[in-house]
Amino acid sequence: MIDPGALLGGLVTGLREGVEAALLIAIIAGFLARTGSGRAIPRVLLGAAAAVGVSVVLGVAIYVFVGGLRSPYEQLLEAGTMVAAAAIVTWMLFWMKRQAAGLRGTLQARTAHALDQGGLWGLTLLAFTAVIREGIETAVFLVGQATAATGSRGALGVLVGAILGLALATGIGVIIYAGSRRIDLRLFFRITGILLVFIAAGLVSRAVHELVEIGVIAVATAPAFDLVAVLPEDSGVGLVLRALFGYSAAPEVVALVAWAAYVGVVLPLYLRAARPPAPVADPAAESTAEPTADATAPAST
Repeated sequence: MIDPGALLGGLVTGLREGVEAALLIAIIAGFLARTGSGRAIPRVLLGAAAAVGVSVVLGVAIYVFVGGLRSPYEQLLEAGTMVAAAAIVTWMLFWMKRQAAGLRGTLQARTAHALDQGGLWGLTLLAFTAVIREGIETAVFLVGQATAATGSRGALGVLVGAILGLALATGIGVIIYAGSRRIDLRLFFRITGILLVFIAAGLVSRAVHELVEIGVIAVATAPAFDLVAVLPEDSGVGLVLRALFGYSAAPEVVALVAWAAYVGVVLPLYLRAARPPAPVADPAAESTAEPTADATAPAST
């Protein structure tokens, strides 16, 4: 049976990251369609598909490598993977927030340049480079979630959830390409961004727990509280919370402090309005804190 919490965590990650990638491809494809170069769109999709393939292979390789080590090296690498995943998703959240306003203009300028300089294969490379960053970030973050999950059920839940999220993201990308104004992408990115902050905080606390278990951290290791009798982490709601947010029924003080410190610092910074970025090539691009359908979706053709 699939762990529902792990499935939900994978779904949120796959959906959020998938929509970002789909948004990039929709902008490129929409620009090509409007400028009479629609015949090149299959090459763009080829580049995106290649990036997804490379990301999948990388994610599987990391997961298999981490799981094949012996104690305490396995715990050390698991902790490192979880911290790296949290760091990557944190960087990604703030990068997207800063670049959102100029995203459309920048991509359109790069698409025009690729057409002029590299032809169809240049567009394939552009799409690959646009998606591969999102793909690698997603792969590492999902590996971190799968590593923190409970057993094979948790890892499978993360995988299935990610696939469902990516499928939904593909549908949203098609809607964006068609020029729909019904999707409030700013609200979507804000809500999923908040969820990702809490998921990343759970990874940080789980990493600290792993380091406590092998004796790397030896301070403040006493339980901060004990809710095992009230809300156990291995069944019901507790199991979902554990898989999604790294909940522990009896967390070490140091793990709880790490969780609270991450949320206390990252969440307020993320919710603050981003400063406008430097001017971009497309002066018509709207200035928003997060992408919206109106600001980023290509016009209907």
